[in-house]
Amino acid sequence: MAKKDDEVVKEGFMIKRSQNKKIYTPINYKQRWFVLNSKFLIYYDTDNEDKRKEKGRVELDNVHSIEASFTTVNYIEDNRPLTDSSFQIGYQESGQDYVLYLQVSSAKERSEWLLAIRTLCKYNKNLRLKYHFGIWNGKRWSCCKSTTRNSTGCENCSSWPISFEAKESAKESKGTSPQSNHIMPGGATPGTPSAKQKEKAAARPKIVIALYNYKAIETGDLSLEKNAEYEVIDDNQEHWWKVQDSHGNIGFIPSNYVKEKELIGLQQYEWYVNDMSRQRSESLLKQEDKEGCFVVRNSSTKGLYTLSLYTKVPHPHVKHYHIKQNAKGEYYLSEKHCCTTIADLINYHRHNSGGLASRLKTSPCDRSVPATAGLSHDKWEIDPQELMLLEELGSGQFGVVRRGKWRGSIDVAVKMMKEGTMSEDDFIEEAKVMTKLQHTNLVQLYGVCSKNRPIFIVTEYMRHGSLLNYLRRHEQSLTSNQGLLLDMCIQICKGMAYLERHNYIHRDLAARNCLVGSENIVKVADFGLARYVLDDQYTSSGGSKFPIKWAPPEVLNYTRFSSKSDVWAYGVLMWEVFTCGKMPYGRLKNTEVVEKVQKGLILEKPKMCYKEVYDVMRKCWSQLPETRPSFRVLKEQLVTVAQRLLVD
Repeated sequence: MAKKDDEVVKEGFMIKRSQNKKIYTPINYKQRWFVLNSKFLIYYDTDNEDKRKEKGRVELDNVHSIEASFTTVNYIEDNRPLTDSSFQIGYQESGQDYVLYLQVSSAKERSEWLLAIRTLCKYNKNLRLKYHFGIWNGKRWSCCKSTTRNSTGCENCSSWPISFEAKESAKESKGTSPQSNHIMPGGATPGTPSAKQKEKAAARPKIVIALYNYKAIETGDLSLEKNAEYEVIDDNQEHWWKVQDSHGNIGFIPSNYVKEKELIGLQQYEWYVNDMSRQRSESLLKQEDKEGCFVVRNSSTKGLYTLSLYTKVPHPHVKHYHIKQNAKGEYYLSEKHCCTTIADLINYHRHNSGGLASRLKTSPCDRSVPATAGLSHDKWEIDPQELMLLEELGSGQFGVVRRGKWRGSIDVAVKMMKEGTMSEDDFIEEAKVMTKLQHTNLVQLYGVCSKNRPIFIVTEYMRHGSLLNYLRRHEQSLTSNQGLLLDMCIQICKGMAYLERHNYIHRDLAARNCLVGSENIVKVADFGLARYVLDDQYTSSGGSKFPIKWAPPEVLNYTRFSSKSDVWAYGVLMWEVFTCGKMPYGRLKNTEVVEKVQKGLILEKPKMCYKEVYDVMRKCWSQLPETRPSFRVLKEQLVTVAQRLLVD
């Protein structure tokens, strides 16, 4: 499955050579902070996200070659040789060829960068058979002396689109030039790939495997069967791909329901829950309440996994086991029982407890499936006659919210907007864009019913309702589970970091505007909706409807909303979470709260809150917006706190 456009695949410092896009550009080498996502390789002057400036970017679709540089073909310039930790990326921009020369700290790190970039570029239509292993010095190529910048390369490209891992392994073990013939495992000599091999690599279809069942309702969509394979025909759109099934049927499917076959790994197994935290896994298994029920999740230590197992002996509790590897690369929970894969290890312990509290028996049933970006491909306008309205879920500033069924099968929440409360035309235009915002911790906007009045806003249904009510209902059990409360805060922070990257400001972030779903998933709702409210009182510090207790000084004084004002509100939301839904500032009147905030006074530390968590809240309440951390930084700090305070 393709990554989100802005999701970071890899990042780190590298030394970059100037690209000489202008004839008289001086040659220099500078350390830059590189960030790789599914669309771009971007470089900045520093790794500080709040202060950094973008210095340039390469669009991955324009990349035609990604090659390692070795000492035997190095080009010495200003006493700077290209070494076994350097590589180059060839690409076109406005019809002109350019090469980005990069150097990292080790051959291992270079291999990691090569793998990451090549994986994202392997289906590029403009991949080349040859490249220039030398440097363009403004007048000619140093390798072949050609005086044409766009001239055909003089060295054969490596065969990474066909067999990247074997090729790269051979290069790393030999440490020799791309001109050498490397012996690959099994005795094959790649040498120079033929044109047919290159064409075959470029034409190789992209095969995906369905992670969930999906029932196509709308014309043009295609149903998915879990674990079945599909050939991708068109993946240019982020959220909906056109695929073909084994019977030749073609249609659109939600891209987050599938995974590339060669990348699927553990995601094909129902017992794997990816990045679920320790606290959420415990809650999920306790709800199931079955001896031997288990999940495998990512450990807090990157690259490792943890098995979480529910047992009733001697009393109901969840045990957590690190899945370890020996020197041979085999996986084990007990050194006496080693397996070549994690799947084999799980299968073994299904039949033998092998030192565990219980043998592995079942995985939690009724696992939630992800929401799709819209109810169908390119659909954001919803016919109200296709909606069956059920019980009322709540009411608020904008109107009544009811549970509904779309076409009798898909659970939705329907917000029935009060007439005259919002700038409807502006919001409808924005809704077209907002349906494309998709994140695990954002309530998915499916679409709107805009042909009639009142307008309906149709969103993902969250079974446990608002976070505020959830905290208050479960105060007794949550008070003693600080880990789960911290996990809720981290989830919200992840959703807000996504909005921040997309330049969306919430304006009304609070526990009442977050929702809780199955498996203790918490999602941010109603993001950006406040911008379309027509009621002046809502955006005036003098009105009771204005969320004063969540507002920073710059909003109270000047009505200046930004991501940094959202950060202040997030600190208040964290306080709500760790007090299990208490009202911020107690019974103080709004005027008293405004006076208190303007004097720099802040909320006190909740009784059951870790000091380290309260320290993060305090950072959110910095008087100057520019000194507040970004949501990305907040997320990293909270994850670090969780790792330090909680056992994995």
